[in-house]
Amino acid sequence: MNNIIQSLIKEVVRVEVSGKKLINGTVIDSGSDVIVLFNGINYVYIPVDHIQRFGVYDDNEEDIQAPSESPNITALENEKELTFREVLTQAQGIYVEIYVTDGQPLHGYIMSLMNDYFIFYSPIYKTMYISIKHLKWLIPYSQNESPYGMNNQTNLVQSNGQLLANTFKEQVEKFQNSIVVLNIGGDKSHIGKINNVEEQIVEIKGARTNSYYLNLDHIKTLHEV
Repeated sequence: MNNIIQSLIKEVVRVEVSGKKLINGTVIDSGSDVIVLFNGINYVYIPVDHIQRFGVYDDNEEDIQAPSESPNITALENEKELTFREVLTQAQGIYVEIYVTDGQPLHGYIMSLMNDYFIFYSPIYKTMYISIKHLKWLIPYSQNESPYGMNNQTNLVQSNGQLLANTFKEQVEKFQNSIVVLNIGGDKSHIGKINNVEEQIVEIKGARTNSYYLNLDHIKTLHEV
C-alpha cells in the first residue's frame, strides 16, 4: 500500500493516465497497484502502472462531492488491500466501461479472466480479447444501468465454451489464418489476416498490401471480423 496515495484519501485529485487522459475525483481507496477515485458519478479504478502524474485538484470546478454509497468492488475481508486483478475478478459478469486505446471507451462486460488478458463482450464489437497491461481504467455501471438501454437479463451473452489459451500471445496464435481487427478502430488499428506469430512478432496481411509486422507487446485488443 502506497503511503503517499493513502495520505490523499478523501482529497479531490487530478490524475493523468497514459494517453494524456485526465481524471478528476475524490480518492476513495488504494492498493499495491490500483487507485480508486469517485468522479462525482462513478467509481473509477485506475492501475498505478498507467498513472503518469497526479496532484491535489484545488479548483474542483466540477464541485465533486463525496459518494453517498460504498463502491461495489472492494478488497475481500481476508485480503489486506485491493489489487487490480481482484478488481477484474469482481467485475466479471457486470456491465462496465473500460478504456484501452484511441480515446474510445468500451462498454460491455468481462466474460473470463486469464493470466494476462481477459475476454470482453461488447454489444458493438462482440467478443474481444484484451491485454490486461493496456487497460487504463475500469468503471462499473450502477446496479440498474446497462449500455445502450439493453435489457439486463436477456442480453448477457454466455461463453461459447471455446478452449481459451492461458496467455495473450497464445490466444493471438489461435487466430492464425483469420481476419481480425487489432486495437479497435482509430489511427493505430490494424485490419488483416494473421499469417504468423513468432516470439513477439505478428505478421499481418492486409487486403491489397504486402505483409507487415507488429510487435505483440503493442497489440492491445483483438476481435475477429
